Amino acid sequence: DSKNKFYSTLAFGAAVMFPVAGVRVYLATGATDMRKAISGLSILVGERLKLDAFSGHLFAFCNYRRTMVKILYWDRNGFCLWQKRLEKERFYWPATEEEVEEIRSQQLRWLLDGLDLRRIKGHPERRYSIIY
Repeated sequence: DSKNKFYSTLAFGAAVMFPVAGVRVYLATGATDMRKAISGLSILVGERLKLDAFSGHLFAFCNYRRTMVKILYWDRNGFCLWQKRLEKERFYWPATEEEVEEIRSQQLRWLLDGLDLRRIKGHPERRYSIIY
């Protein structure tokens, strides 16, 4: 059944897109030319972001109109490129002076769902070394 195949493919894609612990998510701030595909984006990762495109981490890019996001990552033996295009709304994409911003995978989900990361405030992360 083709409908079941589509949903199983979608579920597999979602599992790959939202990484487990240890995989980092990097946003290329500002606008990126979305005519670029795997080769052009992987060059941007190395030259503009000064990061290793072969690391297995996720590298996200957004167009000028903030209607399209592409996410590039290396998967064992080749690059993968994931894309989302909005039909009406816009992404709340950071436009900072920095070339790259690191976010958590949970923040990537929020960003792709249309939430503004600057306005979301959660509890601060706590790290302890002694248990009483």
